[in-house]
Amino acid sequence: MLQNEFKGLLNKSTKIWINYLLGGAVSALLIWSLYRQVYSQLNHIGTPGFSWAGNTIFLVFALLLMPVNLGLEAYKWKLLADTAQPLNYRKACTSYLAGIAFSIVTPNRIGEYPGRILYLKRKNTLRLISVSVLGAFAQLFAVLFFGVVGLLYYNIAYPGFWEKVLFVVCLGCTIGVIYFYLRFEQWAPKLQKIKWFRKFKTYGQLLKRFSMQDQVNILLLSLLRYLIFSAQFMLLLTWMNVSIPLVSGFLMTTLFFWAMAMIPSVALAELGVRGQVGLFLFNHFSPNSIGILIATFSLWAINLVIPALLGSILLFRMRWLR
Repeated sequence: MLQNEFKGLLNKSTKIWINYLLGGAVSALLIWSLYRQVYSQLNHIGTPGFSWAGNTIFLVFALLLMPVNLGLEAYKWKLLADTAQPLNYRKACTSYLAGIAFSIVTPNRIGEYPGRILYLKRKNTLRLISVSVLGAFAQLFAVLFFGVVGLLYYNIAYPGFWEKVLFVVCLGCTIGVIYFYLRFEQWAPKLQKIKWFRKFKTYGQLLKRFSMQDQVNILLLSLLRYLIFSAQFMLLLTWMNVSIPLVSGFLMTTLFFWAMAMIPSVALAELGVRGQVGLFLFNHFSPNSIGILIATFSLWAINLVIPALLGSILLFRMRWLR
């Protein structure tokens, strides 16, 4: 009997050590990847001797918007996850940060929601997957909606054949996404006829727990987060003395975020893509290429690198074996 108790204690101790080792390994890998990406991109920018006279108050305001942005997304995640399992705001916030840490090694950061779910208790995983789809569709709608507005402006300011094609395609996708989002319960029975989708049959049932007002609130939170991203970017461009008109500059930022959502990339290689897209769009207003690159880097660092570092620390404390 004593031997069995000793084995049980040993197994428990071994499990604890394995949890810490796995958590530490994942955290180290993520932090190392972030370090390599940041170091590489700073070398490419090549800013020795470069100086600017921008007011740092704009940088301070951009940084202050980061916790607002994180807080809104954590609250939205809480609203979604509460239908699957009770979730307090603190747990919603920590799981969101863990999701960001996971997202940096996946294409277009699609690993964010799986990372959130993995951080939470593993019961009700299917339900959490279902509400994650709802949240992802809400944020996609925000990107597409403002993308349509930006493409409309771009077609007026810089008309061209392919610009018109992109506008029509984006408009069609936006209509399709919002219809699919608001009326998924009508599509669920049809999808369940497909064998692969049968395991997601609870999704239609879950959506019935959301009233139309709930779904609209989630959409509004997604749109508000989008406006915060845009405000941060414009503040950072102003900080770097990139002269852009207020309205036209905002419309260009909508195109920037739309392009980043449409172009396949991994977060660790995303900064280079962001730089190219930023230069293409904002060089219409300003030749300050260095300022544009640093602004795009700063936005990436504020909204992805810092939260991912916090999430990596949380992953170190995570129990990988249950």
